[in-house]
Amino acid sequence: MSVQPRLNRMFSAQGKCFDVAVDHGFFNEISFLAGIENMRQAVQTIVEANPDCIQLSIGQAKWLQDVPGKKKPGLVLRTDAANIYGKELPSFLFSELIDRAVEKAVAFDAVAVCVNLLLLPNQPELHHQCVRNISLLKSECEKYGMPLMVEPLVMLPNEAKGGYMVDGDIGKIMPLVRQGVELGADVIKADPCDDVAEYHRVIEVASGIPVLVRGGGRASDEEIVNRTAELMNQGASGIVYGRNVIQHPNPAGMTNALMAIVHQGASAERALAILSGREVG
Repeated sequence: MSVQPRLNRMFSAQGKCFDVAVDHGFFNEISFLAGIENMRQAVQTIVEANPDCIQLSIGQAKWLQDVPGKKKPGLVLRTDAANIYGKELPSFLFSELIDRAVEKAVAFDAVAVCVNLLLLPNQPELHHQCVRNISLLKSECEKYGMPLMVEPLVMLPNEAKGGYMVDGDIGKIMPLVRQGVELGADVIKADPCDDVAEYHRVIEVASGIPVLVRGGGRASDEEIVNRTAELMNQGASGIVYGRNVIQHPNPAGMTNALMAIVHQGASAERALAILSGREVG
């Protein structure tokens, strides 16, 4: 069954997408809860800002899909819970798929499902589990016409900078992105690299599969809009940002600013003007 109908809901006619990730509570990490303690309110705020998609877990998708009316963001359903995000790694690592994930995504009218492809130093068993998860999901996605978003994550050793720190080495990002594509990804959600002017190399290695770039940890307004503008110039199909939206003092304003970059090709300067209220998005 074709995934194109759902991809048409996910992406604009120009092939661009801004997905706001609000699935952080899935990962049992206290620092991830800032700004999303009240999920009904958090989701409502994002819905009103009108991004293309919102990424949610199975237990929180209702806050989006209970919104009445035709005009609301598409649902990207997170399908795997992992325990790798704390400052210290536990003795046993896992990335566990929820039961019958794709059937549940269909029932929730999702536009895509999202799954991790984790690469942590000296943790081959975890990487193997992620490859197996993707393979299982791919078979089910094909059955139901559900787009598969694979999230290749290259992480630094925890002792280097603490938990959940991205390794921006493009030489590690590129092969993991390609592995996600080879496993059957319809969409890639990938890390930025240290030098975003090199990001066209990641786009190329994705071999025509759209690449949405992760936002990572909180950054200054100037850093996030400058990085986003450059990533779009490098050929990214969009972004998946979470904490830089939901933990921002003005989530709606930041969404409007980023939407202008993604869909209108706005400059960083114009995006900052939108965020400050000097210009309407």
